[in-house]
Amino acid sequence: MKIEELYQLFLASDGVSTDSRKIVPNTLFFALKGANFNGNTFANQAIEEGCSYAIVDEEIEGNRIIKVDSVLQTLQDLANHHRKQFDIPVLGITGSNGKTTSKELIGAVLQTKYNLLITEGNLNNHLGVPFTLLRLTAEHDFAVIEMGANKPGDIKELVEIAEPTHGVITNIGAAHIEGFGSLEGVIRTKTEMYDFLEKENGVIFYNAEDEILAQKIPDVNEVIPYGGSAGDVQGEVVKLDPFVYFKWNSESFQSEIIKTNLVGKYNFTNFLCAAAIGNYFGVEPLKIGVALKDYVPSNNRSQVQKTSKNTLIVDCYNANATSMAAAIESFEEVETGPKLAILGDMLELGQISQEEHLKVIQQTEAARIKTIFVGAEFQKAISGQLHFQSVQDLLDSKVLKGIEDYTVLLKGSRGIQLEKLIETL
Repeated sequence: MKIEELYQLFLASDGVSTDSRKIVPNTLFFALKGANFNGNTFANQAIEEGCSYAIVDEEIEGNRIIKVDSVLQTLQDLANHHRKQFDIPVLGITGSNGKTTSKELIGAVLQTKYNLLITEGNLNNHLGVPFTLLRLTAEHDFAVIEMGANKPGDIKELVEIAEPTHGVITNIGAAHIEGFGSLEGVIRTKTEMYDFLEKENGVIFYNAEDEILAQKIPDVNEVIPYGGSAGDVQGEVVKLDPFVYFKWNSESFQSEIIKTNLVGKYNFTNFLCAAAIGNYFGVEPLKIGVALKDYVPSNNRSQVQKTSKNTLIVDCYNANATSMAAAIESFEEVETGPKLAILGDMLELGQISQEEHLKVIQQTEAARIKTIFVGAEFQKAISGQLHFQSVQDLLDSKVLKGIEDYTVLLKGSRGIQLEKLIETL
């Protein structure tokens, strides 16, 4: 079946389904495969439960079964075909750190003016991007699409599906090195966004103070820089308490001090990014400030939680060498009483793992921050520091029993599960 024919079936449906346990009636069922599942075996069940058609790539007997060469490729082709029907700004966003937070801040700003389609959560991979694009309707006049990468070629694949007209790379750092092989591999993959925008003569927003990004900017239709002291939008951090207080300005506007609900000095450039994009797309400056002031994070990303005993900075959704260093640097500058950092392993760093964990230990010692380390990767670099193999070991030790009136930073990779400490702290 040609993609144009399948698209007519999609238009007559109520969207797509991929999980046989959560079938929505009158949707197209895409029988995706994974390491531990095969959607083809559930095709007829999906039809019985109300799907209009099932798209499969194995020989399946039944009514309203459509066989294709690859279900995944067909889903991506359908999403791209659907995207081509809309002549609206499509902003692609990627980066090693801060892309989800930046996406949420950008969304908060743009929603004050536009009917926005935006990536939900972190649905930013080869499935999440198509799912997002297939939610586009005639009511939308702007789309913000987050794009993640774990290995070379991932961003190239995603930009060819989403075809962004505008793009931003938040930064490039040592993340998922295991999949990329080296920092150079990360740089090549992330800048595939730039390669596409150069080919399509698009618009690029970038942090003018990021030396890696500044060197990679291609010849495109328009480049919009932002930064602390360079760019179309500039600003400064006024205070960390631990929330970020900042100001921003453009050629014709100077904001008042904005008290945000985010912690971490590293989020300052995410605020400037959102302000620069809102400013470019004509959002009123005062509305930009209100949107940034009112944004409240979720999913254990730069959240502050006050318990009966302590103030917690919860940033344990993800961690890599770059974000960990930034978190410690910011924590050092927080204007507060006694401080404790509980740091979990940074996963997926491959061959540079021991070296990067040692750097973290040395950074905390130089900053004289009381620190507890958790995880097998830190254990390989530890030489006398307080360390526990797991979160459960830390809880069993009762070391946290006397921690009161502290500001506590919880930072580590999601797999370490530092959030389990929140109830005790």
